[in-house]
Amino acid sequence: MLLLRFGEFTLKGKNRSRFEKTMLRQVKERVRLYPGAKLITEYGRIYVELGGEPAEPLIATLAKVFGIASISPVKVARSELEDIVTNSLRFMEAIAPAPGTTFKVNARRVWKDFPYGSQEMNRLVSGPLLKAFPALTVDVREPELELRVEVRENGTYLFCDNIQAAGGFPLGTNGKAMLLLSGGIDSPVAAWSSMRRGLEVECIHFFSYPYTSREARQKVVDLARVLSGYSGRIRLHLVPFTEIQTSFAGIGQDNLMITLMRRSMLRIATMLAEREGALAIVTGDSLGQVASQTLSSMNVIGRATDLPILRPLVMMDKGEITELAQTIGTYELSILPYEDCCTLFVPRSPTTNPNLRIVERIEATLPGYAQRLDEAVAQTVTVDLTPHGNERPADEEEAAVQQEEWF
Repeated sequence: MLLLRFGEFTLKGKNRSRFEKTMLRQVKERVRLYPGAKLITEYGRIYVELGGEPAEPLIATLAKVFGIASISPVKVARSELEDIVTNSLRFMEAIAPAPGTTFKVNARRVWKDFPYGSQEMNRLVSGPLLKAFPALTVDVREPELELRVEVRENGTYLFCDNIQAAGGFPLGTNGKAMLLLSGGIDSPVAAWSSMRRGLEVECIHFFSYPYTSREARQKVVDLARVLSGYSGRIRLHLVPFTEIQTSFAGIGQDNLMITLMRRSMLRIATMLAEREGALAIVTGDSLGQVASQTLSSMNVIGRATDLPILRPLVMMDKGEITELAQTIGTYELSILPYEDCCTLFVPRSPTTNPNLRIVERIEATLPGYAQRLDEAVAQTVTVDLTPHGNERPADEEEAAVQQEEWF
């Protein structure tokens, strides 16, 4: 069996049942690919009976489910003293603790008709283990290895490993937000961090073909697919940004180029949020990292929308963000050498202290600005991605069909 422990939402009191129901539904969805597995629910826990299914891939899958704090592989013995001791010895043999390892047995008698109490079971189980593994030493306060023994009527559960899982809140229990997803290191980490706090995230990527390549767009699709491994499914909106971006290039305000682009992205994200029922916008901003992420720049850029802007990385440094990107599996994709629309159009001296009145005056005098924003939203291509699927944007699917017909 596998024992799944819940995360911090267990502190939610009267709302706890809502979180647990969402958690159970998401675990069921992940376990569906393993037909032999069966779920058993208990207050504050979910057990997965393997039913012949392999443990390691199931653990790897379930460890990505937000809301699960830790996973323990469980050995089940009959609730008879002899069988419990025998299986405890086998369990310890499988662990193969190193000489000098400190340990203790922590027994809990859930089935009150069992003839031995919890303290007595600690001695009855630890005695044979010390004889079989004389290199072990007992430490009841801070052991390196703790063998948990839960005696129940239908069987006794033996476990010790706590495999760390994603933790946080079950996905979607804290609403929906739109995330600006570039091809860099930061925004995928911001997406993961937001989903971990219970936000359902829809990603928005702005591409400027032919200035940015198909490979650059595919890189973002691949990043979103990695993120779908944590959410089960993720929606990606691909926004054509060429017309808007080039309209800023000829107005003689190169130092404000990034500010104008970022504000237009927020306006488009706001329109998509209204269409999709999202209540916030998430960005990968980290305070002071680049010119558009100074406090002054973030203030001016953020005025382009009335929606809350969530910045989960705002107080993290680049090293912390990079380490987290490596942990969640997005780093190697993020460093692929394909430029996105922002990096290609960075001016030599971008302003770090833009003036809001000047920026608004420029936007007001741009011919056809509002129409370009509307057209970008109308021409947006949306694709729903899953971890192991081969979903592609609609325009690529049409090209593939035409190619097949041609050959």
